[in-house]
Amino acid sequence: MSGKITMAMAALFVVLAANVLQSTNGATYTVGDSTGWIVPTNNDFYDNWAENKVFVVGDVLVFNFTTGQHDVAEVTEAAYDACTTANTISTVSTGPARITLNKTGELYFICAVPGHCSGGQKLNVEVRNGNNGTATVPAPGPSPTTSTPPTAATPTSPGTSSPPPGTNSASSLVSTLSPVFFMAIALVLMC
Repeated sequence: MSGKITMAMAALFVVLAANVLQSTNGATYTVGDSTGWIVPTNNDFYDNWAENKVFVVGDVLVFNFTTGQHDVAEVTEAAYDACTTANTISTVSTGPARITLNKTGELYFICAVPGHCSGGQKLNVEVRNGNNGTATVPAPGPSPTTSTPPTAATPTSPGTSSPPPGTNSASSLVSTLSPVFFMAIALVLMC
């Protein structure tokens, strides 16, 4: 009996550790919220969208767009300012595109379709090191492909949204660990 309890405790520890580590993933932001990644009616639309957000390494930007009508190119500051695609860092041409922010500093994204960037379809984000205190779990779905292997992009699944206001790491941790706690109790009772 003592061996079963020890095994159950070890299993519980592994499950809890995995969930705690998973809950420290970054937040997922849908660029432009419900508007998505389009040529906006206001050239400052994406600047205004990003203005009050704090982006950290590990966060994910989801660019919702129709494949063939738009794309997302990570570019240098100079290319961003000039709306040029001469030296793109990476391009994701299948929507929706998921870009994982994997380094600190200023990152620049544009739509490389002619006329779209100059029409305001461009985004600049400052990425900080640290935890912004939010975590979301992306919805499952098909994986889009990229035309150029991205350095700061990890396209995976569609269907995510901006983190809800008021979400913090403590509430995320509790909501993540509650089902795990009950599963662990069930595991102990079964052994």
